Amino acid sequence: MHSPSQKKRKYDAIVVGSGISGGWAAKELCEKGLKTLVLERGRPLEHITDYTTALTNLWEFPHHNWRTHDDVTKDYPIQSVCYAFNEGTRHMWAKDSEHPYTQVKPFEWIKGYHVGGKSLMWARQTYRWAEFDFESNLKDGHGVDWPIRYQDIAPWYSYVEKFAGINGNRDGLPQIPDGEFLPPMEMTIVEKHLRDSIQRNFPGRTLVHGRSANITQSINGRTPCQYRSLCHRGCPFGAYFSSNGVTLPAAAKTGKMTLRPYSIVESVLFDEKKNRATGVRVIDAQTGDVIEFEAKIIFLNAGTLPTTQILLNSKSNRFANGLGNDSGVLGHYLMDHNYRARVGGDYGGFQDHYHKGRRPVGFYVPRFRNFAADKQSAFVRGYAFGGSIERGAAFQGRAAEEGFGADFKTALTKPGDWSGGLFGMGECLPHFDNKVTLNTEKRDQWGLPTLNIDCQWRENEDAMVKDMLQTGQEMLEAAGFKNIWANDSHEPPGRGIHEMGTARMGRDPRTSMLNANNQLHAVPNVFVTDGSCMTSGAAQNPSITYMALTARAVDFAVKELKKKNL
Repeated sequence: MHSPSQKKRKYDAIVVGSGISGGWAAKELCEKGLKTLVLERGRPLEHITDYTTALTNLWEFPHHNWRTHDDVTKDYPIQSVCYAFNEGTRHMWAKDSEHPYTQVKPFEWIKGYHVGGKSLMWARQTYRWAEFDFESNLKDGHGVDWPIRYQDIAPWYSYVEKFAGINGNRDGLPQIPDGEFLPPMEMTIVEKHLRDSIQRNFPGRTLVHGRSANITQSINGRTPCQYRSLCHRGCPFGAYFSSNGVTLPAAAKTGKMTLRPYSIVESVLFDEKKNRATGVRVIDAQTGDVIEFEAKIIFLNAGTLPTTQILLNSKSNRFANGLGNDSGVLGHYLMDHNYRARVGGDYGGFQDHYHKGRRPVGFYVPRFRNFAADKQSAFVRGYAFGGSIERGAAFQGRAAEEGFGADFKTALTKPGDWSGGLFGMGECLPHFDNKVTLNTEKRDQWGLPTLNIDCQWRENEDAMVKDMLQTGQEMLEAAGFKNIWANDSHEPPGRGIHEMGTARMGRDPRTSMLNANNQLHAVPNVFVTDGSCMTSGAAQNPSITYMALTARAVDFAVKELKKKNL
């Protein structure tokens, strides 16, 4: 234990995962003076240097940025369904052929294994939760009561918003509380028209600027957004929030961070006499070597499903069913956001207007169902809409039919009609039998058990989709849109890329894994602050909540460490 090589394996803190929440954990721990090891299972990926397609033109791609047959059938059959997957981003996604799992029911697990994780490819939508989002479980009986309320996390929302850089408008709406915003990105003329129409025709509904983690003014040496809308390739300007461009550099600046890629965490090590975790066991993805690292506190931020996989695999005499799993709920209550409803159409007016650049964010219609005076009998909870309306080239989308000749080429130089629409994002209720379990019969290339994922939409989600399609159409119709269409994609859970809930927070150790400070009830020096900690899903995009919970938990952990309580 006292050899030089062993000493190098001792740290104050270990962070598992370098994505959105892991990057925040690293930054906060390092800035508070802790020698911190950050473990990433995937490859290194340097900010700017490794954004190899960020400046590539469409005609420079061998397949003009389209998916290929091999993408869909061989290496990326699941990843390729993601809206952000194309030839320019292919290298950002984990190969399905190398990372198997079992779909007991259809579940499309989207994942990126590299430094920064999905913080490089996320949609960057950032909306605070409302007070009622933390209270709904208690009031309607679906799920257990959150151990925190909005006022507990509100200061931490402000803290992370100021550093991450969020553009948006202060709208004064209780469904999406106002935050610390940079100036919003301008809506198009037809989006403003739709906003005004909704205000006139649908009391209780509101269309606002989308709020996103794209900076519109320089902060911390980062360059404002260039309106390229190529965010998923990595931003060489640092204009959107990612671990690579924002939090990991801040952690590195302290001199306290050691970042180790190619490090697959097999399990968390547990000392039964001390009732504490002592470190983690790692498999080196390149050499296959098994290495153990020690630390006083451990933050699990590998992502909802990988974190749960690690906890389930961390077995001992004390915890036969996974670390901290006295309640038996580990792996259960899996949720995702329901994006099945899409509504769109064309608008023929405002032919003398156009818009500037390619905005990476559109508009947002906050939840209005089962809110205030609105009461629904068909479903509980509610949904929000995202959307955008822009003007493309004439004949756009009809090239297969009319894509020849001089007239076609001339038409492409002129703007066509305005088109766009809305997509719903519905809350998914927590159900015990929406779950993940270890599959010891099917192991990965490193010999680790893979996951069985058994999850499906239920009656409440189906009823919500039906209502989304109706309300979306009526809002476009009232605003004068034509050629309106509505579609239920019937896509399975997973494609929303907002998996949550498999190691949930709660007040009672008998029904939850984590307490109000994101500590394992049974192992107080292990913290979980990624999506697995979520007790319910709300209608808002969750990433800003992960960031706030992480900063809050680190603050608590370091104070407890100084008090020698950990």
